Amino acid sequence: MKILQLCKKFPYPLKDGESIAVTYLSKALVNQGCEVTLLSMNTSKHYTSMESLPEDYDHYKNIYQTSLDNAIKPHKAFLNLFTRDSYHVSRFVSSDFKAQLIEVLKSESFDVVQLETLYLTPYIETIKEHSNAIIAMRSHNIEFEIWERITSNTRFLPKKWYLKHLTDKLKKYELERLNDYDYLVAVSDRDLKKFKQLGYKNGAMASPIGLELKNYVTISKKSSNAICFIGALDWRPNREGLDWFIANVWPELSKEQPDLKFHIAGRNTPADLLNLNIKNIVVHGEVNDAIDFISQHNIMIVPLFSGSGMRVKILEGMALRKTIVTTSLGKEGIDAEHQKELLIADDPQTFKNAIIMALHDQNMRENIGKSAQQFVSEYYDHATIAARLIEKYKQLISTPYQKH
Repeated sequence: MKILQLCKKFPYPLKDGESIAVTYLSKALVNQGCEVTLLSMNTSKHYTSMESLPEDYDHYKNIYQTSLDNAIKPHKAFLNLFTRDSYHVSRFVSSDFKAQLIEVLKSESFDVVQLETLYLTPYIETIKEHSNAIIAMRSHNIEFEIWERITSNTRFLPKKWYLKHLTDKLKKYELERLNDYDYLVAVSDRDLKKFKQLGYKNGAMASPIGLELKNYVTISKKSSNAICFIGALDWRPNREGLDWFIANVWPELSKEQPDLKFHIAGRNTPADLLNLNIKNIVVHGEVNDAIDFISQHNIMIVPLFSGSGMRVKILEGMALRKTIVTTSLGKEGIDAEHQKELLIADDPQTFKNAIIMALHDQNMRENIGKSAQQFVSEYYDHATIAARLIEKYKQLISTPYQKH
């Protein structure tokens, strides 16, 4: 089976959920006999030098990439107020990417063209014009839902109005394009149900993000009196949740646990966080090895109040036997149970108490960590997930049906 995978940013290095989701699935597809070609935008926000790719990043048959300046420009954002276009989506419309896509589609035929996220939908017409491949949308989340939640949590009224305006246009776009692809691959049963409620009518399946579990080797815990946070800090929901924790949980937590240290790591850490001067909070910036960073701490916090889809960093922490303290929304899309595979807390007092309980109850930490690792092994192995997706693609290819 020949698959063309389209991405809105280059899926390396593996320091954010989207890159992990794209790379682990593509590797698993190749390991099970598929031939996968990558065509990716290489954005100014997340630029990757091709010289930086390691030798073992060799699973793709071919890699094509086009540069794209997707930086938010104030004048364009202002002018967008007077158009019907979604500013979120229009930042990923590129004539160079379209030209490269046409060239790739003309050079060989594919069985499946897999779009990684909504932001590739502007190219559906081009794909239909130059290919008979099945067009599959792998939706990492419900995009407008993220921004609805961010808008809801915004207090500054002018900013709230502006975000609502952008979100309404994104929602309109997402719903208008909902049935333009042949098959939907949602990352959770919850998202799949939501898409159908919104009006999706074509074929679909839930296929979660998987991990290459051999990479998650449990090592001895190095710091028993520390907690950690790791996540891309240019992704607004991560920053929003971290700010909430520092402002609302940490002051009381640090009073009750004066020797406790809080370690923060993340890609594109902003200057105000790097210069944060709060006792016992250590800001590392971007770390070379996320798995090693997580491994050094017993407890990992994931305070999220917006976002959608599923959080890969939670899966990574669980695979490493860590006790995860997160919110109900942070757990969304992951069918883990409170006090069995992780801890859920939605307000400052409960969040603080969950951390303190985990710090002082070693037996509970070990039981949760063991259950979490077993849970990820059973449900989130990338090879098993890829096998199910391949089987579905084979059925679609072999069964005559009306495409497009």
